Parts: sequence; structure tokens; C-alpha cells
Amino acid sequence: MLAYRHAFHAGNHADVLKHLVLTRVLRYMGEKDKPYTLIDTHAGAGGYSVEGRYAQKKGEYGEGIAKLYDRKDLPAPLADYVGLVRAFNPDGQLRQYPGSPAIANLLLRETDRLRAYELHSTDHRILASYLESRPNTQVSDRDGFSAIKAELPSPTRRAALLMDPSYEIKTDYGKVLTALREALERAADTVVMIWYPQLQLLESTQLAARLKASADAGAKKGWLHARLTVAQADERGFGMLGSGMLVVNPPFTLHDELAECLPVLVERLGQYDGANFVLEQKAG
Repeated sequence: MLAYRHAFHAGNHADVLKHLVLTRVLRYMGEKDKPYTLIDTHAGAGGYSVEGRYAQKKGEYGEGIAKLYDRKDLPAPLADYVGLVRAFNPDGQLRQYPGSPAIANLLLRETDRLRAYELHSTDHRILASYLESRPNTQVSDRDGFSAIKAELPSPTRRAALLMDPSYEIKTDYGKVLTALREALERAADTVVMIWYPQLQLLESTQLAARLKASADAGAKKGWLHARLTVAQADERGFGMLGSGMLVVNPPFTLHDELAECLPVLVERLGQYDGANFVLEQKAG
């Protein structure tokens, strides 16, 4: 949605879960010498000021990354992700939050390819400027969903795909499902990471099951599903309760890493006594 600006939500609990998973997947893919391609369908601006008026309007980062930033007792995978956020803040103070392209920029090697898509004209301009000196990188203002046909199969053969639309328009739910099916038809071993919001909305409550079914039909290495529930809906049933990540063809290390981190995230980020997590996996 062209009116959507992620800066309002940067560094919140959903970003913590999403970027923890992204960090673990990219670390794993970087262990092999052969280069890989990361395709980011909804890349955003790259980085966001948590001191700016957008982030300060709701202060969501205060219930997310701010509760982890100075902790010295985090599990290693979680500490690694927080360390990347700290690297994005060279003076040591939490002033900026790295979006997925910035995390990728910190982790990808020069030989790895980055393909970032962002429709919002201002965010696209900021992102293109931020990544202009990075080799093997293309930043496009085309629709990321429609780009899958051009990007997969990748010339590097190894590829990861991140899809995290805003879901502010309900058609995004169907587009994510269609895009997953297309990606697996074109390259069945692609690591696909799909973020979704946990809402009291039919499309949201059904999405994970529908994604799992598509993964069962087309993925080589099964799927992993992680959900972090931190809040309750308001009296009208509105509000984001948490979020989830469905990873298709996940690294074999990911389940154990998240099993170590998710209880800590519930403890640190939970906003009510019923905060909880779900972690499930099905092999291919």
C-alpha cells in the first residue's frame, strides 16, 4: 500500500521476530562458499530513526528492540541479531533501526546478490541511495510480488525470498499465498520467509494453515512456523496481538535456535500474563 510507512512500526515486537529469523537464515546461507541471492519483496527504506516523529508517534520500538538492546544475558542467536542493530548505531545509543535490507547489507558477502523491491517513492529513493555502493545489488520500484517470475530460478541457484507486506489491504493475504506457490513451482528449494500479523481477522487466522498446505505440496525441505503473541486485543477486538513467520525449506539449525530464543522473547516482550509462542516444524 503506497500510503504505508514502516517507520511508524520500526523496531517493534514484530520486527524483532522477523529480523531474528532473517538473521539466522542469512547466517546459515553464508556458511557455504557459493554465493546466493536474497529477494526482498517489500524492502522499505532500509533504516529508520527511532527518534524521528514517525517512530515517536506510537513508540512501538519501546516494546520491542529497546527491551533487548542493552541486555547482556541473551541467547547467542538473539544476541547476534541485537549485535547487528548495535552495529547500525555506531555511537552505541539506540537511534536507528535497521530494516531487512540493512540487515542484509551487514550479512551478505560481496559475491551474494541482493534484489530489493519497494513501491513507495520516498522509501525507494532512500533505499536506492543507501545501497548504491553495494555490489551485485538492484533496487527496484516494481511490485515485489510480480518480480518472482523474473528472479526465480536465480542464476546463483541458491536463493532466499523474504515477503513481508503491510497487509493493510486484504488482498495481500492472497498475493502472499500465490507468490509462495509460484516461487516453489519455479525453484522448489528456495528458502521462503513469510511474515504475517496476528490479528482477530479471518484472513490472518487462516493464513498460516494455508501457507503450510502450499509448502506441503511444493517444498523440498518442509516448513517451520514460529508465532510470538505479546498482547491482547482491545475492547473492540482490534489491535495486533503478535506476529508469525512461516519459513519454507528452513535451515536445519533454525528450530533449535528459535526454541532457545522464543521463551526469552515472551518474557521480555510480553505485555500481559498470557503472552506465549508457537514453534512447529514439518520435514519435507
